[in-house]
Order: sequence, then structure tokens, then C-alpha cells
Amino acid sequence: MITLRVLVDQMIAPVPGGIGRYTEELTRQLIATAPADCFVEGIVSSSSGDQYEYVERTLPGLSGLYKTTLARRELAAAWQLGMTTSPGPGLIHATGLLAPLRRHDLADGTQLAVTVHDVLAWTHPEALTPTTVAWTKAMLKRARKHADAVVVPSHAVADQLSEIADFGDRVRVIGGAVASGLRLPTDYLVSGTLSSGVAATEALGLPAEYILAAGTLEPRKAITALITALGLPGAPDLPLIVLGPDSWGELDIASVADEVGLAPGRVRAMTGLSDEELAVVISRASVFVFPSLEEGFSTPIIQAFHFGTPVVHSDAPANVEAAGDAGFVVERQDAAGYPERLAAAVSRVLGDAELARRLSIAGSDRARAFSWRDSAERVWQLHADL
Repeated sequence: MITLRVLVDQMIAPVPGGIGRYTEELTRQLIATAPADCFVEGIVSSSSGDQYEYVERTLPGLSGLYKTTLARRELAAAWQLGMTTSPGPGLIHATGLLAPLRRHDLADGTQLAVTVHDVLAWTHPEALTPTTVAWTKAMLKRARKHADAVVVPSHAVADQLSEIADFGDRVRVIGGAVASGLRLPTDYLVSGTLSSGVAATEALGLPAEYILAAGTLEPRKAITALITALGLPGAPDLPLIVLGPDSWGELDIASVADEVGLAPGRVRAMTGLSDEELAVVISRASVFVFPSLEEGFSTPIIQAFHFGTPVVHSDAPANVEAAGDAGFVVERQDAAGYPERLAAAVSRVLGDAELARRLSIAGSDRARAFSWRDSAERVWQLHADL
């Protein structure tokens, strides 16, 4: 009997975020695809009974839940210093860098694999807190010494990581996919085709036509460049909905929009959506724009593809890798000219129905290349090969 112990602690973090969803989706499929006589156990920091129950309810089929004696913050600090308490020998798969990285021997059946989702701590440290930057760099050093495998979500991250630390042949590219709950409400379908969606549109306050984007006002996400683009002469005269918070630091969306001359309410942020609500918002968009300057894995692009929404995206390596040839690419270089190029690209897609149709079809085909089941099977194979 072989047990794969997965660090699922991010699921009960104060802000689970994208890594929390990644952990949930991957672990669920690791359970579903476990080979004969193989089992999946979870590892969590010392938490409340309700949190333990949430993990076990969300991940039916876990063979057990190992609870460390330390709470999350203390556990992260202890593992950073090499004070590693863990379930003992066996296979451990961390869905981030939080892992009991220590000296061990593969011969006794112990394997340690960690996941590096991005290298922002090196390329864009301003996007993180100083504490997170320091912890991430320290844990990567421990991973270089003790990890048997390092999972990254894209070849783009693999290339960046190779410039930071030498992991040799230990790096494995295993991407993610669309969340299993991201689907349209059943009452939103009529005879296999989308209904007019009047009720859903009214409930969410969606305009009849709109441009959709995802991100924050953090410079790396380039939402400000997109808003600026819509204020240029000849830019599309459609409202913009941004999936994300309405402020970042001292910046807020309303002020940025006002500075470039957009009417009040022309740009709005949406947060706290359920998976079904998010599905409706994505599916009804005229075009999805992802101007981000750097990503680890471009999940929003795959989500838009999943619903056949035409996509305009930057030429950031991870975006190009995720999109293949299914999106409309905009060059990032020359920051001053980026808004103008974004405006031209969005105008082109919105003004050419045949182009939009081709992008929709290509995106739907591309979305099928990503599945959590495939990701889980590759993780199992990774551990089998070590």
C-alpha cells in the first residue's frame, strides 16, 4: 500500500486564493485517479474542528488527515528553519512551497515534491509583502537542497526558475485547468443552447454588451493600461467589467477611469461571485481581455476559452503558452504605446464578427487541452518515476 500525502493547508488559509482552488481541484483528482493500492492523505496545520471538517467534506475519499501540532504561521516559520515535523517516511506532495523539506533518502521510500506557481518574489516583489518575499526565497533554497521534484505550471515559469536556481532535471511542468464548479446554472440552458439570460443578466447587473477583464490595479496586471486604452479616440464604446477588487493601494478604478475621461460607471469591478455567477459573466462578455505583463499560469484565459469567449491577451510567455494560437496577441513592449495597441486589438475583435467567431471556436478547442484529471495522472507518474 502506498500513501501520497498532500499538503492541503492552503484550502483553509485565511485567503485561500488561486492556490487554494488549485489544491482542492488537484487533490480531488489525485483521489479519483489513485492507482490500485494507492491512497491519498491530507496534511494540514493545527486548525479548528470546523476547518478539518471542511477539508474532509470537500475532499471525500481522503484516507486520513494528518494534523500538525503547529498553527499555519508557526508551521511556515518552523519549516523555513528546517524544524520539520511530518508524518514520517513516505510520499509528500506540496501544492506550494510550504513543505517539510529536510534531508532524506529516496531508498527508504521518502519523496518530497513542491510546487512553484510563479517567481514574483524575484521579478515583481512589490506585488507581495516583504515577509512573503523573504519566506519564499528561503523556502526555494531549501527546495533546491531537499526537493526530489519541483512542479511548475508552465514552461514560462520553468525558464524563469532556471535563471534563479539550478534544479537540474527535477523540474516538471504540470498545468492546471478550469475549476470543476465553473459551469452555467442549469436553468440558464434551453434545449442545449444559451437562453437570453435576462434573469441572470438583471441579477448581476450586466449590460447587454461589455468588455471583460480580470486582475487588480497592481502594475503587473496592466488593468490601468486597459482602462487608459478605452479612453483613447476611436476606442470601443463599451463598458468594462473587471473581475477583481476595485482598488489597490491608493489607486481605485473609478479614479483611474475618471483620469482618462471615461464616464462614471463605465468601468466597474466585480468580486465575491459564485462559480455559477462567474460562468455567466464570462460567457456573456463580448470579448475577454487579459493584458497582464507576467503570469505563472494564465487560468483566466482558459476560463474564457471554456465558454467560447474571444480572448485578447498580452504576449507574456505564460499567456502565449496557455492560449496557443487561439487568442489575439498584443505586444507588451513599449509601455507608453501599450494602451493604443490594446485599443486597436479590442476594436479589431469587436468589429470583425468572423474573427470573433474563429477565436471563439479556437478557444473552445484549446480549453479541452487542460484537465485536472490529466494533471493528477501526471503527478502520480511523477512520483512513480522518482
